[in-house]
Parts: sequence; C-alpha cells; structure tokens
Amino acid sequence: MRSTKVYLADANSTDGTPAIAKSFKHRLDVQVIPGGLPAVGRNNGARCALTPYVLFIDADIELADPTLVRRSVGLMKRKRLHCVTTNISCPQGTLTDRVLYSGNNLMQRLSRLYRPFSTGMFMLFDKTCFDTLGGFNEEALFAEDYMLSKEVARNRFGIVRGCVNTTNRRFKKMGHLPIVRLFLRTALNTWNNGFFLRDHKYWHSEA
Repeated sequence: MRSTKVYLADANSTDGTPAIAKSFKHRLDVQVIPGGLPAVGRNNGARCALTPYVLFIDADIELADPTLVRRSVGLMKRKRLHCVTTNISCPQGTLTDRVLYSGNNLMQRLSRLYRPFSTGMFMLFDKTCFDTLGGFNEEALFAEDYMLSKEVARNRFGIVRGCVNTTNRRFKKMGHLPIVRLFLRTALNTWNNGFFLRDHKYWHSEA
C-alpha cells in the first residue's frame, strides 16, 4: 500500500482525523485534502488522482478482505467496466441492520437490469468515465453516489464478490423506518434529478 496514493477528504473534523491519518505515513502515501459534503470531498480527491482508476470509500468502511481492491480492479480490466462496487455488511449491527443491508445488496444486483446502483461506501470508477460523466454533482444534498452510478451503462457496471464492513451509525442516528422510506422514495425518483438536489436532512445532526 505504500505506493498507493490515498487522499483523505476532511471536512473540518474535530476528532483528530488528519493527525491520525498522517500517523500512518510509514505505511500509506496519504495526503489530507479539503472536504465538505461528500460530493465535494470525493471530487477533490478525484481531481488529484493520476491513475486510470479511482476508488471512493466512506470513512466508516473497513476493508476486511485484503484481496478486494485487487479483485475489483481485475474485474474492471477483464470486463472493461466503468464502475464496480461490492456488497455491504454490518457485522456489529442488530439483526434489523443486517437484514436491511442485505436488502441493499439485493437492490444493487437488481439495478443491473435497470439503472446501476452503487453506494459511495465502495465505488471503483474508471477515471476516464468518471471525468466524462462530470464526477459527482456538487449540488447534490443526498445520494450523490447513486446520482452518478445510475448514469453508467448497465453492461459497464459490475459487483465484485465479497463485501466491505460498515457500522450501523446511520440507523442509530435516523432510525430504520425513516431510512427505508427515504430509500424507497429515492428509487421512485430515479429519473428526477431534482430530488437529489433537495435537502432531506440526511446530513443534519438533528436527523
């Protein structure tokens, strides 16, 4: 990993994230860059990237499988894909958390028949395609990841075997039912980009 460039988009965090990240400089080529809302932070990192592929990972994601990134790149090269994601697991969550993430994984697979759905938890993009699509819409206040992935051609979208681990912090913060309702509304508004530009209080502390 020492030869792999890692850009950490920090949105003025107060928990010492930049210092913690820099403490791994003996193992990672990590650089802290300005963040903001997810679309802004992701685009800032992508602008710095000089590689043919760029991988977006959320802050609370754990890459439990050391082969996942290599296999994702291999799948992308082999099938000439533009976007690759994987399954999401929540091993420390409740039964309800795990069931809902299983539903998320099912919807990702079904999306290959309609409009590709990838979360920003793990999203590997062909850099040329990413740039052609214009990156993440920085006006998006919700689901900027889906807003971009749904523009990828179905035959250029893939899901690699395995999973990444996440926490149940979003469910704890918002509750299960509000998240499910918002997920269903998002699916129903696939063609309505204005929906993603409205504030659904997803990032609000009071949500």
